[in-house]
Formats: sequence, C-alpha cells, structure tokens
Amino acid sequence: MSTLVRRNEGQRGLMRPFFQDFFDIENFFGKDFFPGSRSLPAVNISEDEKTYHIDVVAPGFKKEDFKVNVENNILTISAETKQETNNNQGDGGQQGNQQGGNKQYSRREYSYSSFTRSFQLPENVKEDEIDAAYTDGILKLQIPKEEQQPKISKEINIK
Repeated sequence: MSTLVRRNEGQRGLMRPFFQDFFDIENFFGKDFFPGSRSLPAVNISEDEKTYHIDVVAPGFKKEDFKVNVENNILTISAETKQETNNNQGDGGQQGNQQGGNKQYSRREYSYSSFTRSFQLPENVKEDEIDAAYTDGILKLQIPKEEQQPKISKEINIK
C-alpha cells in the first residue's frame, strides 16, 4: 500500500538553496554530538524585492569583535571575545606583588567566546554594497540584490 504525502510548497523556504550554512555542523553531527559546547547563534534570513536580510543574535559581543567578509560568493560571519574577570576572595582583596611575579589569587576567571557562520550567497547579490550594523545584541546585515537579466534563448547553428 502506498501513502500519499502532501507537501506545502508555499512553506518551503525559497532561499534555502542559496542561504544554506556552508558548514552546518548541527545537522551533520546532530545537536548533542558535542556535549557541553555552546550552540551557534540563531540566524534569521529574510528578503524583500531589493534586499536579503540576515539577523544574527549574538549578545555579549562588541561591534569590534565581529569580522564579516565575502570570498568566492561565500559570506562568513565570525566573532571572538575574551574577558578576564578578577574575583579576589578570601585574601582580603590583595593580589600580591605583581611586579615581582608573586601573584596570589583566590580566584581569577577567564572567559572566551567565539563562533563562525558561513553562507553560500545567491548569484544576484551586490557583494560590494553589503551593509552591517550591530545594535542591542543583534548583528544585522543587508545584502542588496542586483537586477537579474533574463537569460536569452538562442539557437546555435551547427556548421
């Protein structure tokens, strides 16, 4: 007995073939493959008639932490931040003599956070006009579309 499965073509993302993650680790390995690892930042991708929009939710970063570049039609978004927190407890708040190299810490913590996301861009983008802004923990990219010239149908004469 065969089963008919209905697919709603209108719900399928029109941009999916274009804006796929170049390296989609979660789908390749599964979400629980790396225990204790942090997930990649959430990304929303939308488009209107003139522009593709990518919103990356990445709180805790500064705009200087981000690098966005395009090479061979691949958009790469990366960020890296390092923080050093000094929590001296139990020693009266004394760090010791730092100049002499005699440091005494009760606790000192370092924090490091980074990610990289890569996306295959469609052919109809203006790579040299991509705009990015980081506000309220969201990196917003606007990628203008080029006017696509209709492909001409031409018959080739055989000699």
